[in-house]
Amino acid sequence: MAIEKLEHVGIMVKDLETSISFYQDIIGLDVIDKFHPAPSIKIAFLGYKTRGEIIIELIQGSKEGLPAEGKVNHIAFTVSEIEKEMERLKAKKVNFTQKDIHNLSGSKYIFFRGPDGELLELFQPAT
Repeated sequence: MAIEKLEHVGIMVKDLETSISFYQDIIGLDVIDKFHPAPSIKIAFLGYKTRGEIIIELIQGSKEGLPAEGKVNHIAFTVSEIEKEMERLKAKKVNFTQKDIHNLSGSKYIFFRGPDGELLELFQPAT
């Protein structure tokens, strides 16, 4: 059996509603589902409703004793026109972590932060 695709990335957040707003309004994802599996935990799945695809799981609260290991370094989103997407995000007051777009073998990328400091990347594949 082979891995077919990445299912989703879980992100621990301070305020679920703030993070939902960011990923909806800034990134453009849809809320797929929201629920409370335990009194101290709130979860939301975001992705693309039209494709039935979940990209991100936002988690507010936690169970005691969860280890700090295994933190995600960043999440990358594919775009077709990175410069246009940067302008759209700048208009929404997103600050990028560096001044210029990086170029690696024809692919372009740049990083910015989400509401809890999570590192996010716009990635335009080489053509």
